[in-house]
Amino acid sequence: MNKLNLNEIKSYWFSQAISHKTSQNASWSDLAVIDMEIEQIDKWIVEGDMVLDIGCANGYSTISYGNRKKINILGLDYIPEMIEYAKINLNEMNSGPSKISFDVGDILNLNDFINHFDKIISTRVLINLRSWNNQKTALQSCANALKTKGLLLLSEATIQGWNNLNCFRKEWGLSIIPEPPFNTYLDERKVIDFLADEMEFLGLNNFSSTYYLGTRVLKPLLIKILGCDIDVGNPDMHWNKWFSQLPAWGDYGTQKLFVFQKK
Repeated sequence: MNKLNLNEIKSYWFSQAISHKTSQNASWSDLAVIDMEIEQIDKWIVEGDMVLDIGCANGYSTISYGNRKKINILGLDYIPEMIEYAKINLNEMNSGPSKISFDVGDILNLNDFINHFDKIISTRVLINLRSWNNQKTALQSCANALKTKGLLLLSEATIQGWNNLNCFRKEWGLSIIPEPPFNTYLDERKVIDFLADEMEFLGLNNFSSTYYLGTRVLKPLLIKILGCDIDVGNPDMHWNKWFSQLPAWGDYGTQKLFVFQKK
């Protein structure tokens, strides 16, 4: 499958904004994983934090963080239409004491925020940058925007998790799940090594492993065996919701949470 270039990727996300408007589907239709990553990332946020949610889409996660704790959080996205719908969502969803704001911005250029944030959140943003060189630029940009001892929280898809999941599927006669044409998954080792001089690596949370096994292996197998007319990709089924509540075991989730602290 041919990869999209940066302009094509930007056009794709513009179309997502226009198609889905204020729905969380503008970011991803798999709400269970979005809620799981919010739960994991929120554990690292404390009252009073100055937080950046970079690549915030239409603000579903940004507002969720702000509704949980009293923080100052800024959501940036490079698609102006995403920000328009984020501001609409803010009026409808905001129920907490936090200061929540949105603006147009790009992870590749955070020069206006040098040493500014206590926490920076990136969820499925780096994988949309087409190349490792662009991903390195984005990682450095985030590191520069953090205060000393600030945390970088990356919930991103990794090559290792994707490969492990596909190996599991292959053992049971299931086809390989392809990498989407607008994504370039991260190599875990490269990310950790690149940031080593400036950032202490605190851990890699495989929070989605059990969920991916349940929804990307067991679910399609059962549908195949039973011959049911069920949409295997439907993320709103009770099956998906149930698996999202289970503890994470193994290393089979494509989506993982990196945690780094600025030295």
